[in-house]
Amino acid sequence: MSGVWVFKQNGVVRLVENPAAESLDGQRRKVLVHLPSNEVITSYAALERKLLALGWERYYDDPSLIQFHKRTSVDLISLPKDFNKFRSIHMYDIVVKNRNIFLVKDM
Repeated sequence: MSGVWVFKQNGVVRLVENPAAESLDGQRRKVLVHLPSNEVITSYAALERKLLALGWERYYDDPSLIQFHKRTSVDLISLPKDFNKFRSIHMYDIVVKNRNIFLVKDM
């Protein structure tokens, strides 16, 4: 069994076995929102500013990725170098590691 786990705002989780096909069926685009400022994250520069303010540090181990880590935890956020490849799975990773700070919404 393979696929992508989709997390809903109400806490329900479901497995989507073919996420590319489902996204073509009229699902709206997802955006990452910084809750304290109600700002939609539209670039890695904006995201980096928010993460740095939360104590995340840039990690330069892999040049093909943009990565952030916290010294106080084992958490690592790994993102594709190209912001156009920034998908909901990356957004949910950020939300899970920064509870009550970020939210994923349908656009």
